[in-house]
Amino acid sequence: MRTPVRNQGIGSWPARRARRTPRRTALVHEGTAVDYARLSERCTRLAHALRRAGVRRGDRVAFLGPNHPAYLETLFAAGLLGAVFVPLNTRLAVPELRYQLADSGSSLLLTAGPDGGAARLPAHVVECWRAEGEAYEELLAAAPCEPIDEEVGPDDPCLIMYTSGTTGRAKGAVLTHGNVLWNSLNVLVDTDLTSEEVALVSAPLFHTGALNMSCLPVLLKGGTVVLESSFDAARTLELIRHHRVTCMFGVPTMYDAVAAAPGWARADLSSLRNLLCGGAPVPARTARAYLDRGLAFVQGYGMTEASPGVLILHRADAHDRAGSAGVPHFFTDVRVVDPLGEEAGPGAEGEVLVAGPNVTPGYWNLPEATAEAFREGGWFRSGDIAVADEQGYVRLVDRVKDMIISGGENIYPAEVEDALLEHPAVAECAVIGVAHPVWGEVGRAVVVLREGAAAEPADLLAHLDGRLARYKIPKSVVLVPDLPRNATGKLLKGPIRARFSD
Repeated sequence: MRTPVRNQGIGSWPARRARRTPRRTALVHEGTAVDYARLSERCTRLAHALRRAGVRRGDRVAFLGPNHPAYLETLFAAGLLGAVFVPLNTRLAVPELRYQLADSGSSLLLTAGPDGGAARLPAHVVECWRAEGEAYEELLAAAPCEPIDEEVGPDDPCLIMYTSGTTGRAKGAVLTHGNVLWNSLNVLVDTDLTSEEVALVSAPLFHTGALNMSCLPVLLKGGTVVLESSFDAARTLELIRHHRVTCMFGVPTMYDAVAAAPGWARADLSSLRNLLCGGAPVPARTARAYLDRGLAFVQGYGMTEASPGVLILHRADAHDRAGSAGVPHFFTDVRVVDPLGEEAGPGAEGEVLVAGPNVTPGYWNLPEATAEAFREGGWFRSGDIAVADEQGYVRLVDRVKDMIISGGENIYPAEVEDALLEHPAVAECAVIGVAHPVWGEVGRAVVVLREGAAAEPADLLAHLDGRLARYKIPKSVVLVPDLPRNATGKLLKGPIRARFSD
């Protein structure tokens, strides 16, 4: 009798899909289709190649590049070995990438894209493989295809996804195989995905929304993922028509761009069933553009630490409850509590707490930050303020943290402020979010110069170039003689916002 397969993690998904629907198309990328049998074979071969390179259970394997089949191959291959996958944001500056590679202890970096990303990093940072091209194909061809039977369970770490930290350093949220599975089950239950889904994935996979709210649930169900290296609004309309796309995930700025594309008015959108929008507050005008076309525009709310699904609005409620983030996902529980931890009543503001099998066990190598993130009973503190109505529908109001969300990207002012303070002319500074017609909001730096020092706003912005990802760099700088502080010396962000946001 054959020994039972011990891998119950997501690395086993391609093989499990291949035994059920081997010839169904799994991925379409740049005109090339890959079925589930082929995807399983490639992931298995890559896992053998990684093992030959010394990758073992618990080791970290990083990936840097745009959306590409090799991203998913590396994710699944790492999962076959019980290794931990570390996706890196291609928009980060070199110092930020170095930090995340070092902090995660990644032993191997796979890259893809026009320059493979490798040119951005010194060769000695970590062993680097280019995950595309002739050499990569030869590597896979030379590797065996026998099944790998590594024991992997739901509590084993699957991913380390870095999320910007309020202290100026990114924190690695550990997502287990169970976290990812339960989030996928939530999506399958709450959005009624079928095996006939065709998902367009053009939002970056290094963000948990694109990976875990559309790509992985569709692959689990046996549908097809149309994987785009980057987002283009006009091309999105063409891909929807050509592939008969049924579902998408995107941030509001992506949906705004599609609705503003020249072909929008005459585009054939009849195949679309699920339009999931998250990653940033959704303006009413964004939802209205799709609701007016008779489409179910579904808003949701989540965070990396919840894999990411927390709240979702059923598509039947998309029109009547536009503006609401919905109710908790099926296997997820949410509380809205006051500062004392007591339940906030209907209509009362409170912090969103989350619990469920999709919630992270904690941050990588940060026990204190992990302890601070949870309340008694395993409730994760979101740092976001919301209001629930009598029926339990939740509307996000504000953020406890000073986080800025710009085009779906999280920006934490402390990180930007730390970089600004490295400029010799800067005495103190505060970074706030200001409204922007395209990106929702962008950063504005309010700066006090040292006595006797001189610097122009352009000089300060140039100082940040190369130190921070471009999207984190403020779009404007205001020079002021002083900044308000309380008795303990803490900056008073409220008055700063009130004065300098316009």
